[in-house]
Amino acid sequence: MRKHFDTLALALSVGMTLGAMMFAPSCANTTTPPSGGAKDTIPPVVTKVSPLPGSTNVARKGTRLSVTFNEYVVVKESKNIYLSPPLEKKPQYKIREKSLVVSFEGELDSAKTYVLDLTGAIADNNEGNMFPGFTLVFSTGERIDSMLLSGTVRDCNTLLPVEGATVMLYKDHSDSALFKHRPDAAAKTDAWGYFSLRNIQDTLYRMYAILDNGGNNLYDPDNDKVAFIDGLVRPVVKVADSLPQLQKYDLKDTLACLARPSEHELLLFKETSAKQMIVNKERVGDRTAYITFMAPDARIDSIWFKGISHKKLIRQFNMQRDSLELWINDPKPQPDTLYLNVDYWKTDTTGTLVKTLETIRLPRPKGKGNTKTRGKKDIKKEDTTCVFTVDAKPEYIEQNGFVIEFKYPVVENGWDSVRLEAVNPKQQKSRMKYHLEKDPLNLRKFTLRPSGKFQEGWEYILKMPHRKFKDINGFYNDSLNVKVSLPKDEKASSLNLNIKGTSGKTYIVDLMGEKMDKVLRSYTVTADGTIPFPYLKAGSYCIRITEDANQNGLIDTGCLLERRQPEKVRLYQLAGGSTSIKVEEKTDIDQDVDLNQLFSEQSKYEKKDTLAVAVPDSAAVGR
Repeated sequence: MRKHFDTLALALSVGMTLGAMMFAPSCANTTTPPSGGAKDTIPPVVTKVSPLPGSTNVARKGTRLSVTFNEYVVVKESKNIYLSPPLEKKPQYKIREKSLVVSFEGELDSAKTYVLDLTGAIADNNEGNMFPGFTLVFSTGERIDSMLLSGTVRDCNTLLPVEGATVMLYKDHSDSALFKHRPDAAAKTDAWGYFSLRNIQDTLYRMYAILDNGGNNLYDPDNDKVAFIDGLVRPVVKVADSLPQLQKYDLKDTLACLARPSEHELLLFKETSAKQMIVNKERVGDRTAYITFMAPDARIDSIWFKGISHKKLIRQFNMQRDSLELWINDPKPQPDTLYLNVDYWKTDTTGTLVKTLETIRLPRPKGKGNTKTRGKKDIKKEDTTCVFTVDAKPEYIEQNGFVIEFKYPVVENGWDSVRLEAVNPKQQKSRMKYHLEKDPLNLRKFTLRPSGKFQEGWEYILKMPHRKFKDINGFYNDSLNVKVSLPKDEKASSLNLNIKGTSGKTYIVDLMGEKMDKVLRSYTVTADGTIPFPYLKAGSYCIRITEDANQNGLIDTGCLLERRQPEKVRLYQLAGGSTSIKVEEKTDIDQDVDLNQLFSEQSKYEKKDTLAVAVPDSAAVGR
């Protein structure tokens, strides 16, 4: 191996400007793209490494790793100089001439195989061409570990790949290992969420992934996202430089990147905090404020404003009971500073819930003083009016109806005076009956739905009369007429999902854009039937389906200590396996979705490659 490396290094040093480093198995790898035109587009090339890749008995103290290039380089991303297994402190580095010198604070462990990865860290000094990567393997003992594990990390809600996640292996199988000490091996995911943990021992591991915001290779449940594999894993693949798992690909090469074997899939989620305390509070108006809690299901025994009758307090929790809105139902001027007393159960330093009384100071926000003490120029219309909005988008009106939301709670209402009129294509008006729905989670929000069916080409007018609604500030509403009609766009298309296999379960069906960064429309499904998505513009869409196990209308997260994965999410796939549904102009598409089949089978995000192995927790551990 040394002879092979010395020969190659010598050839490079005497004038070879293009080439690829080729090392014996379990040593190192790098790539060099072909040259371009006059502009320098060639990344740096490694010409010398010290100690040589695959070296054993490397000194534990004062270790220096040197990688020399054929041109001057700079460190673009120091966080990408990554050592596995990681030490307490990050690797230190210096640029000396054309060499990168990496050192470590403290001693390395004895008889340990280490992997230094430079992927995404180095660029040439002139043109900024990124060095595709280099992996240096060495050992402080007599031998180099030779096993490999690979996989992909995805977001549990979108199933999109997560870049920069830290994948960790632990020989300590206790639940506390991830919190207490650093892993026995670790690697970072690339832009495809892909990772390869190379040159590891042949033994049983717990496998985790975290989005390590603290950069300390320890899991912080308050700030980090986490993923885990059920049961234990054991590597069965041996390291060889010819393996696609270890190649340094151009990440724009989609086919090559997706073709890499992925033994394990981890779904990253944000845990619900186990610590309960008030983490945020704000007075957002003269008579309104909110407080938020670190954990859900906050237990409040009593809550009151100093000097204000509890009968005048209106409060509303959100569904998770981790956010509380408060209003004072009294139009008279309020003090510049309110004092809110909260008697609730808070987590103490031992992790125990203890009854605690906190007094929160809430100063009036700037510009929100009493209108009588403010200049006329500072007073806006919304400062003297019962403010409300009406959401009635033509493409959503059939599903959502007219959604009316007041800025402040209403103490007097005139719903019986609200009119809904229909205007046919001949401009003939008729009054429509409607029914009103109160939002169970938002006392300021109402949905108005007509008793009859919306007709394409018809216009609908919602009329909110003047001075029929009064809010807690003592202000009345202005009149408002909202006109809406079903779209007449002849280019619009529709997508109908014929759902079957619900089997008494509840599912959340979301229509999303191709990038899966936004929910366009959503349905909660409890029975077989057809879900319509009308008035779609030409483009590509995805269908995300969540098994809502607890029927709360949310995509619930997982829990590490309970070994509970987040609620199952699937992307609807076409016959060819694509999750992207292309909708052309003026097209009506029908798709059959068997939920029972979709969720009973392992998704491609849960299937393991034939090379992977799952071992029960009770299996014997080989050290």
